[in-house]
Amino acid sequence: MTNMRLAIVGAGPAGIYAADLLLKAERDFGVEIDLFEQLPAPYGLVRYGVSPDHPRIKGIITALRDVLDRGDIRYFGNVRYGTDITLEDLKRHYHAVIFATGAIRDADLNIPGIDAEGSYGAADYVSWFDGHPDVPRTWPLEAEQVGVVGNGNVALDISRMLIKHADDLLPTEIPENVYEGLKSNPIQELHLFGRRGPAYVKFTPLELRELGEVNDVDMVVEERDFDVDDTYADETLAKNKQVIVMQRVMNKWREEQRAREESGEHASRRLHFHFWSKPVEVVTEDGRVAGLKVERTAPDGQGGVIDTGEFEVIPMQALYRAVGYFGSPLDEIPFDERRGVIPNEQGRVIDASGERLHGVYATGWIKRGPVGLIGHTKSDAMETLECLLEDRQHWWTPEEPELDAIPELLSSREVPYTTIDGWRRLDEHELSLGEQAGRTRIKVVPRDEMTRISRES
Repeated sequence: MTNMRLAIVGAGPAGIYAADLLLKAERDFGVEIDLFEQLPAPYGLVRYGVSPDHPRIKGIITALRDVLDRGDIRYFGNVRYGTDITLEDLKRHYHAVIFATGAIRDADLNIPGIDAEGSYGAADYVSWFDGHPDVPRTWPLEAEQVGVVGNGNVALDISRMLIKHADDLLPTEIPENVYEGLKSNPIQELHLFGRRGPAYVKFTPLELRELGEVNDVDMVVEERDFDVDDTYADETLAKNKQVIVMQRVMNKWREEQRAREESGEHASRRLHFHFWSKPVEVVTEDGRVAGLKVERTAPDGQGGVIDTGEFEVIPMQALYRAVGYFGSPLDEIPFDERRGVIPNEQGRVIDASGERLHGVYATGWIKRGPVGLIGHTKSDAMETLECLLEDRQHWWTPEEPELDAIPELLSSREVPYTTIDGWRRLDEHELSLGEQAGRTRIKVVPRDEMTRISRES
């Protein structure tokens, strides 16, 4: 074997880091890597799953760009696995494949009424405000009172992007259609619900502080949520540095709230935190969301909660669930419908009987589920790559490993694929659009326009 030929499906952080780590790994053979991405642009959830007002997180793109700009990884964008290229194609042209397709669907929230009109998944809303090319250009921002279920960073992200004034997002790269949609948003109150208490939230301190800095929005917390006798939190969580910081942030909000009540001065929008509140039913009227029925919970002494039988209904006209992401099945690849992942052992894909599928690997969220940050993504990729390198005797034997075979195959199928050079053209075009408007960047949204700009010679 002169060189190993590796295909990676998915050009988000998981796929790009896997490619980079393999090229840097110690080995006694050459490696040729092709990245396949269903979107015309790379970077996955960093481009299409992170709020546009997070420039520090977006800085991850700089590191990913550096990897792709080296020129030792080929990129084929706008190529759909299972349609434009199949598993049989990969076996014909490569020694192995790593799937790094992430998790972009919303996990279910199984309560009555969740399918009512006006009930949405966080992932769909994120795709809209991030300018994903495969979602509608408009979003129904019509509610004055809105609910968000979840106590993680995604819940905070969408809460911020619902409650924030559109003009405060102009320094970001939001597409023009998103700005116009947010500008007409009539929201006045947003309610954020979590089953457990303030000490158990899954936010990061940075996200929580940023939320409190949103212009013309009051943070509203209920004193009763902080007066709960919770021995487990007092003994187990009290020394956690992140918990300490977040408690300070929320205590500051409590002080500011008391001051507002004394002065009578209030912002035009309010964000209410409801802890110890378990959603049990979406209240509907004529098939639309009219409220959320929640049950008051109490600590069970072991970090969980018990039901109290005390219920209340919070009026609202729209509800968003931010209870986690879920992976999507891939053509001819085993899939765990319960966990939303490709079943695997340390990245080696296995079938329903536990047998390995030689030559097939997984990394990132499609491997382990939608948990962990960039640091986890790198260590996760390293584990998969170690298994890949150990399995050399089990790799596929490609019939056509030549570099020209893939471009010829895609062209013969009339797939308008994009390349790294094409991404650079699109990148420069978006930056120029931003410069003309006095902004950093304005995203191009339609897929055909992205593809046309990328493929211009």
